[in-house]
Amino acid sequence: MASSTTSRPDKVQELYVYEINERDRGSPAYLRLSAKPVNSLGDIVPFTNKIYSGDLQKRLGITAGMCILIENKPEKKGDRYEAIYSFYFGDYGHIAVQGPYLTYEDTYLAVTGGSGIFEGVYGQVKLHQILFPFKLFYTFYLKGIKDLPEELLGKPVEPSPTVVPSIAAKACEPPAIIANFTN
Repeated sequence: MASSTTSRPDKVQELYVYEINERDRGSPAYLRLSAKPVNSLGDIVPFTNKIYSGDLQKRLGITAGMCILIENKPEKKGDRYEAIYSFYFGDYGHIAVQGPYLTYEDTYLAVTGGSGIFEGVYGQVKLHQILFPFKLFYTFYLKGIKDLPEELLGKPVEPSPTVVPSIAAKACEPPAIIANFTN
């Protein structure tokens, strides 16, 4: 009897992404469902921001999702949220993530799936807060997928409050964009 085995790549691939709020999308929206004057349990923050390659040379697409406030931490000058969102990479597909988002320290979220070249993906992503809520740097540790395309890879620019995308990427000029990037 022949046995059928399906192998799923377990090699870890790193993908670097900058999320930048350029204040042109009306994001984030803060919905104070708690009706309290300070950030409180149950407040919801829907958001969408632009994403760029780790080397800041390509516009990749957007993030879209929401955060639900779990706890305000005045002693840490920040908040703890539960976040559910996606990274959209145009024709390549998307990556879905979920987990804690702490505004005062780095956190890891679970990679819960994806579409397109990311179908079957799993792993985790490190969220590094650079400048709340305008600049974030992500290091994805992806498993379960084929090798990532070269145009998504590259040596990342060291995260700092002064990082900005290339002029061509910000202006969405070819070749500083990926095919049919999500806007």
